[in-house]
Amino acid sequence: MFNKFKQWRNQRILKNSTFTWDDWQRIAKQLPVLKRLDQAQQLKLFDLATLFLHYKTFSGAQEFTITDHMRQAIALQACLPILNLGLDWFKGWSSVIVYPEAFRRQNSVVDEFGVTHTSNANLSGEAWVRGPVVLSWKNTETAGELDGHNVVIHEFVHKLDMLNGRANGFPPMQRDMNPGKWSELMTKAFADFQRNPKQGLDRYGATNPAEFFAVLSEVFFETPGLLHDAYPEIYKLMTQFFLQEPMDG
Repeated sequence: MFNKFKQWRNQRILKNSTFTWDDWQRIAKQLPVLKRLDQAQQLKLFDLATLFLHYKTFSGAQEFTITDHMRQAIALQACLPILNLGLDWFKGWSSVIVYPEAFRRQNSVVDEFGVTHTSNANLSGEAWVRGPVVLSWKNTETAGELDGHNVVIHEFVHKLDMLNGRANGFPPMQRDMNPGKWSELMTKAFADFQRNPKQGLDRYGATNPAEFFAVLSEVFFETPGLLHDAYPEIYKLMTQFFLQEPMDG
């Protein structure tokens, strides 16, 4: 009964949306990362993005004004990883915060001697457990250009990772996937990546397993051939997890 009501409600949301197919297409054409999608996949993505904009709130930090163009561009890229997973994979949180440019965050780390070290970092994005996704528009407006760097995909993949708790590079598996195989292959590839840089893969992925998974996901959707060349077994895992095959597009 609940599922039927949810489907009915979502259909009402889609029917009453102020964005048309042409509106979505206009934004999609500006995002090369979406060009591999056929018409049926585009329609599915547009519907997902419409529902995403209904259920998630957007706010601008530092009095930044967010336009419909910005909201749509973010929604399309955020929903690309869940194209065949569904919006329920973004459950448990409700907001997106957008800064005009990179924002500063103070980090504190306690070393093995119990001494706290504090530093400031300029960030292009971050995702909070059970909290918002935070993005820099300056970095976001250049996302989707097929260069293997996509802050929107990166941060929203962290949200998938966080469905099990804190991001650790081990998101919930699909039913037909082997969690042990995921852990084994990802651990092996992460150790290799820390020692051996790979073409097209951001070295930020060597920071920890969570960042490795997020960086791999950026490359999977934007430059999948590079991921396949670097780690063919990981590429296959990604196709099983995201239920997508970007090299076929």
